[in-house]
Parts: sequence; structure tokens; C-alpha cells
Amino acid sequence: MDILPLASKTLPTNKSEMVERGWDILDFILITGDAYVDHPSFGAAIIGRVLESAGFRVGIIAQPDWRNIASFRSLGRPLLGMLVTAGNLDSMVSNYTAAGKPRREDDFSPGNIGGRRPDRAAIVYANKAREAWPGLPVILGGIEASLRRLAHYDYSSDKIRRSVLLDSKADLVLYGMAEFAMLEVASRLKEGKADFSDIRGACYLSLTPPVNALVLPSFEEIAEDKLKFGRAFKLAYLEQDPFAGKTVYQRHADTYVCVNPPAWPLTTEQMDWIYGLPFTRQPHPKYAEMGGVKAIEEIEFSITSHRGCFGSCSFCALTSHQGRLIQRRSLDSILAEARLLTILPHFKGYIHDIGGPTANFHVAACSKQTEHGACKGKACLSPSPCKLLKSDHSEYLDILRAVRALPGVKRVFVRSGVRYDYAMLDDNDAFLMELCQHHVSGQLKVAPEHVSSRVLRLMGKPPKEIYDRFIDRYQGLNDKLGKKQFVVPYFMSSHPGSTIEDAIELAEYLRDHRIRPQQVQDFIPTPGSLSTCMYYTGIHPLTGEKVHIPCSAQEKNAQRAMLQYFLPKNYESVYDTLTKAGRTDLIGNGPQALIPPRRTSIRTRSLQKR
Repeated sequence: MDILPLASKTLPTNKSEMVERGWDILDFILITGDAYVDHPSFGAAIIGRVLESAGFRVGIIAQPDWRNIASFRSLGRPLLGMLVTAGNLDSMVSNYTAAGKPRREDDFSPGNIGGRRPDRAAIVYANKAREAWPGLPVILGGIEASLRRLAHYDYSSDKIRRSVLLDSKADLVLYGMAEFAMLEVASRLKEGKADFSDIRGACYLSLTPPVNALVLPSFEEIAEDKLKFGRAFKLAYLEQDPFAGKTVYQRHADTYVCVNPPAWPLTTEQMDWIYGLPFTRQPHPKYAEMGGVKAIEEIEFSITSHRGCFGSCSFCALTSHQGRLIQRRSLDSILAEARLLTILPHFKGYIHDIGGPTANFHVAACSKQTEHGACKGKACLSPSPCKLLKSDHSEYLDILRAVRALPGVKRVFVRSGVRYDYAMLDDNDAFLMELCQHHVSGQLKVAPEHVSSRVLRLMGKPPKEIYDRFIDRYQGLNDKLGKKQFVVPYFMSSHPGSTIEDAIELAEYLRDHRIRPQQVQDFIPTPGSLSTCMYYTGIHPLTGEKVHIPCSAQEKNAQRAMLQYFLPKNYESVYDTLTKAGRTDLIGNGPQALIPPRRTSIRTRSLQKR
């Protein structure tokens, strides 16, 4: 494989583009909540190109006007079905901050302007697709539908919502990375078949429960009882393995929502085929006059080397979407894509990233996973590394070395995140040394998230002592190389289990290490994650442990302010928090103080002297 093919045209987005291809009718129309970017980092683009490669005629309707049914009819009635995705992000996360305020910006929309997709886009688009073309199958995919396939807690409305299948009136949800499930569905639709109940990675409705399946507490039960919600979450969560997972079902009134086991992990040959398909690798040309699409800036010259993540962070929904098993491309496939990048018009010699959900998780966590799947109810790295876990960076290093040796490549960066505790388990410093020498652009982004041992345990993250040792090793290697490179740590406020005392402990750590975070991530409960279940129930669903939940706006604001105690706008909040917590020792002018004493006016000081 010398170089990947480059498509000359996007998939059609209007009738004129259909005519250019000689098409008078489509097999499928794919509706997406993102701008149409024909790049393999966008799920809609991948599904469209996969179907095209199998001989299906596919058109794209990107960010249709959901208030106008004509937008959904712009490409005519397709022969086989309507495919719907909310986009690369859950629309509620895309549209709102953790505080519930509308976001003004959207990297996945033209001109970076927010508000171009509706709330709960999967539901809205699917209903409009049904209205536009009655009688056609409507199939949902993408992360929003994947994580809402069962009854779930919805943070925006603060209530339990039904499966997205029922509210969207769709025929099917294909959850996870659904390329081959979609191909199977498309083939059956072409043959006139309408039964998809045996397809892995499929979620469907039935009037009778499936045979030999695991029953979950019903929607009606979990809507009334948080303990039953936690039980339902635990049962479904533990079946999300393609090797050992069972079909699960959940009753909603007189209908059963049935979820088949996840799709089998892709082979290297299958991964190579998907990423070897022709893409234009650019936003649709129509967006140029609208300010372009900001999301392309970081991914245009980045390469996906693998999928899956065995990190099992509690607040991350990847376990419910991509899964814990690593699926990777071959070196030849990655080199072929890298060579293609070097001949693109805007390439300046810099490849921005080679990685996946976690850059340095490039091989299976252990040999057992490749044959039997991930261990049920156990995590590879938390609360401590499994004895079978092997930290192996050799193949990932081979990729980095080979790509940076290509003609025309000046630098290769690693920006998709490094799991530092995994790197620290490696037998030698080869990976970290080469990372510092060749693949850091002055700053390495890592995510310790917190320092409280209790909070870190609930997050599924390593103790802060491991982070401290990593920083020492990282700085030592940079000193050997004569480089001045730094770490940019990410921290999270208001995660389940975090108290005001934990927030103060984190603030003191930031003070002692002279860290002043410019960005702080507030915990946002999203369907599908362990942390969201904790947030709603106040209980860890896997252990039964009771968990403190910072759910009031006042406490959330206080915890966030503590992480940026040094900002003048946060002074009053930090002062009040420290006072109420009995930590006035942190108010003063000494080296251990977080904030100075309150200033008093000349008149007040005069009155105090009297």
C-alpha cells in the first residue's frame, strides 16, 4: 500500500451533485447534525463512504432546518432508507454548558456558530425523516443514539427518559462503530428483508422478549426507583463485551427494547479497508463562504491508528460506544495515509497526531483480551494495574519512527492524550524519551483530573503520587535532552464523590505546584457513563458505595471557583467557601494562603480603631 486514494468529490448534497454522478435516485439519505466534512474522523463520512464502496448510492443532508420539512425532502425519496446521526457529539453537550447555558460556538458547524442543530437532534431528525418519507425505514446511529439506546438519565431535564428508539419512532439503532452492521442492514433492505434482530450492535423493538436474554428493570420501575435504575445500569454495563456479553432487554409499557451484544472487534484488515476508502478529506466546498468548519483544523493532518480504550475512566462513555478492546491499523496503512497527507495542498510538514481515544493504548491490554474479551466487572488499570497488564509501546514507537522518517514530514506530534500511568509501567524510558525528543510541541497535555484519593478512585484514575512521579520523570528526560517542555494538566470539578474539602485539597495542590489552570472542566452527566449513574443515584452501581453528589448550583460554582482561586472574579466565592469550611488559615498574606484578606475601606478601618 503506497498511498491512500483521494476522492475528487464529496457525496452528493443536492440534486445538481446527484446529476453530476448520473444518479436520479438514491438508495440512502444520511442526515447529520454536523457540517458535512468528508474526512474519516467524521462518522457520517465513514458510513457514507462504506456504503458507497458496496455499491449503494448515498446522499448527505447536513444540519437540515428541522423547522422546515422541505429540508428533509431536498434529495428526493430514497429507495431503501433514511439514516440519522446527531453528529460526532451528543447534541445536548454540543448545545449547552454544564451550567445549562447555550453555547455560542460549535466547532462542527460552519463559521463556528452554535445553534445550528436542535436539542436531542437524533429524535428530532428521525421524526422529521419519518414525516418526510412515510413508510421508509429510519435507522439511527452515532454517539447520541448509542448512549441513549436504553432508558437513561437525562441531565438537561433531570429525569429518566425512554429509549431513544421510542421517542424517535426509528426502526433500529446501530450502536458503537457500526460500519459492518450498517452494511448488513443495507444488504438485507436491498433484498427486501426487514428482520434485523440477529445483528450484533443492533437495538430494536419487539412485542415479545428475546429468548435467552437478560432482563433489566423496566422503564417504569427505574423512573420511580433510583436503586432499580442503578441495577439496570449495572446489568447492561457488564454485558458490553462482544465475547461474553448477552442480549439484554427492557420493557417500556407493552414494548420491549432489545439490545444485542456489541459487534465483534474489527480485524486489522477491516480497519485498513475502512481508513483506506477515498475521502476528499475536506469540508464540503459550500462552507468556504460561511467561514469554514473549525473542526477540520486539528484533524486534517491527523491519523487514526486505532480504536477502543481500556482505561475505563468512570466519566467517559467510550466503554458504551467504542468498547475496551483495541482495534488497530497496520503500519502499511498508516504510512500510506501519512504519504497522502504530505501531498495535500495545505500540508506544512507537520502531522498533528497519530493515535486514538488514548494515544499510547495501541495494543491489547493483555493476551487474554484478544481471545476472551475484557474481564467482567474489572478494570485494567484501576484501582491498581492488573497483574496481566503489559505496558508495551514498541509497536506504537515503530509507527512514530516510520512516519517521522517519511520525506516531507518535519514533525509528528502526539496530541490525542497519553495515559501516563500506563507509560510509567513500561520497563524502560524509550517511549517517554522519544515522546519528549520528537513528539511534543512544547506542551504535553495529560489529564490527572483530581488529587483527592477518594475522588480519583471513583473516577477510575490513578493516585496523584503516580502523576507526581510521571512529572518528575518527564522533566528529568527533558533536562537530559536540553529541552524546556511543560505539562498542561486537565482537572475536573464537581465529579461525584468530590466534596468542598476535596476541592480545597486540589486548590492547595495547585498552589504548591504553581499550576494555574486556564480551563476547568465541570463534570457533565452524559448517558452511558458510570459517573452519570453515580450522579443520579448517589450510589456507585458496581460496588453499592454511597457517594456524595455536588448537585446544587451553589456547590458546583464553589468547587469550580476553588480550581481557579487566583482569579479576581472568584475571590468572594473562594472567601465564603474557605470560611464556611473552617479553613480561614488559607486566607492571608503568607506563602500557604490561597487568597489575601479582604480589603477594608479607610472609613471602615477608622471605625474599627475607635
